[in-house]
Amino acid sequence: MSDPINTQRRRLLGTTVAGISLLELGLSVSANAQSNDAKPATRPASFDNIRQVNAGTLNVGYAEAGPQNGPVVILLHGWPYDIYSFADVTPLLVSAGYRVIVPYLRGYGSTRFLSADTPRNGQQSVVALDIIALMDALKIDKAIFGGFDWGARTVNIIAALWPERCKAMVSVSGYLIGSPEANRAPLPPKAELAWWYQFYFATERGYAGYEANRHDFNKLIWHTASPKWNFDDATFERSAESFNNPDHVAVVIHNYRWRLGLAKGQPQYDDLEKRLATAPLISVPSITMEGDANGAAHPDPSAYAKKFSGKYVHRNIGGGIGHNLPQEAPKAFADAVIDVARF
Repeated sequence: MSDPINTQRRRLLGTTVAGISLLELGLSVSANAQSNDAKPATRPASFDNIRQVNAGTLNVGYAEAGPQNGPVVILLHGWPYDIYSFADVTPLLVSAGYRVIVPYLRGYGSTRFLSADTPRNGQQSVVALDIIALMDALKIDKAIFGGFDWGARTVNIIAALWPERCKAMVSVSGYLIGSPEANRAPLPPKAELAWWYQFYFATERGYAGYEANRHDFNKLIWHTASPKWNFDDATFERSAESFNNPDHVAVVIHNYRWRLGLAKGQPQYDDLEKRLATAPLISVPSITMEGDANGAAHPDPSAYAKKFSGKYVHRNIGGGIGHNLPQEAPKAFADAVIDVARF
């Protein structure tokens, strides 16, 4: 889930840069995607043929679809989800001519560490570096990015630190770059309650509990983060297989402990984390999105609007859409990717 962020209200950017109106861009600030419109007409991707490639410290498992010469879209999932969050988004983008790549993050699915000696690190800069390494391994210079949860934070980081690799970006819940220092500030009690699992993970009992109960634990998170999403057991079980990765628990626990300053990162990434701690602006064309029934902790859009210095639009998605927006409203998400590419 996303980092705690100061949600002090700021003014939304009312216009895009260069005086281009939203009507000229063919965009809408509020996309009311009703639940009966959420399912695409195109057949969902099965992702049966998972490819593997060595990239950085990992052997990355990823799904790929679409023409090799098409513009590249890289889609990134979060916790506790997997590539199937984009199973319905992918065919919509392929039908529009895009080459779509959906990797398992470290600790998920068929992605594995190349060495037993590599720390099972979950700090934010490392996950972004994994994706840069994947792009290098696949000889992709530049891509359009889309993500939610950990994936949204990762695309934020790539857009902020390596804008030359990012043509445009779609981010659910907006701007999620944070730092352990910023996360030391206490939140109001109601906001702290939303982060109960983060404090659970901070304990050894929490580590053991997640190890023993990750299946039921993650299903509970799915329900609480998307309270109006009536997913069936088969949908959850399809994604739950990715949590059986041998490094899953270690990466997840380190991620949340690192955010609270309870676990150290690796020193070679200190400079990147210092840059991220300044909350750098994102200059690439961006669309941020939020579902109207997101049960996970998330910032108000007004709190992050000024973090986007380029062409920017925010979209509120109606119809009972929760935290896993790409899977719950795939057409709205795919439309955002196609629209931001036209910026």
